[in-house]
Amino acid sequence: MRKLLLQLVSSRLPSVFDRVVAYDGGADEVMSYGGVTDADVRDLIHGCIFTRGPKDLKSSAVFVGGADIAVGEQLLAAATKAMFKPFTVSAMLDSNGSNTTAVAAVAKMVQAAGGGEVRGTRVLIVAGTGPVGIRAAGLFAKAGADVCITSRKADAGERARDLVLKRFGGKVRAIAMADASEAVRACERAELLLNAGPAGVMLVPKRAWANRPGLKVVADVNAVPPLGIEGVEVMDDGVTKDGVVCLGALAIGNLKMKVHKACIARLFERNDLVLDAETIADVARELMAPKQ
Repeated sequence: MRKLLLQLVSSRLPSVFDRVVAYDGGADEVMSYGGVTDADVRDLIHGCIFTRGPKDLKSSAVFVGGADIAVGEQLLAAATKAMFKPFTVSAMLDSNGSNTTAVAAVAKMVQAAGGGEVRGTRVLIVAGTGPVGIRAAGLFAKAGADVCITSRKADAGERARDLVLKRFGGKVRAIAMADASEAVRACERAELLLNAGPAGVMLVPKRAWANRPGLKVVADVNAVPPLGIEGVEVMDDGVTKDGVVCLGALAIGNLKMKVHKACIARLFERNDLVLDAETIADVARELMAPKQ
């Protein structure tokens, strides 16, 4: 039985990146639809679930993507609503790589900080209004961390904070950080720092984090020069610089790719799995667990 992945994307063009990873993760064929709206989902899902018998539906699965994580959540909800037992297939949400990248970043940071509980830990997400920042903030907040996200404009930060609180709960606040010149102030109390800003933009100068009391880990998801955190290189994977453990974009990206491929493979193991931030985080923990 061929493994078929239905790719539903809110953006006009389905992601080539996600298609390639889907094949590498074990899909035999990817059926891609772009510009998908809530109104489209039911018929697309019914075409996926009614063409095979219930015992064979584990060989069909759904991947929801696109640039907007909020829209992706709506599409995932519409997809699962359109299914009913025994006609169900597994589904995964990873709009703009937000879940897999955020999960990898959070997992690497927690490991670098000692692997313990993060409850009460002060976490700063620089440029936290994008898909990765929102998801990382949510994972940290749900784990009990004291999360602060920055944004260039206060209203964007407030909207992102509200999205995080609505989806994950926890303790989250937002502050304005117009540019890198304000990073020193923003980083003052942080224990863990993640740059989730756009590619090719340096947002955290070295003076903001180097030898800063209380700061344990800095991590950057920007792999395009200039890098997001000055002094942190893309290949840094737990190296200590100026008293702080550093994680570069490729160190995070390597785990992200492993998680993404593992999640695709798991979609075809059963027909009732829903992979969102928390369940993808479970996959990451299993991959990172010491081998017995």
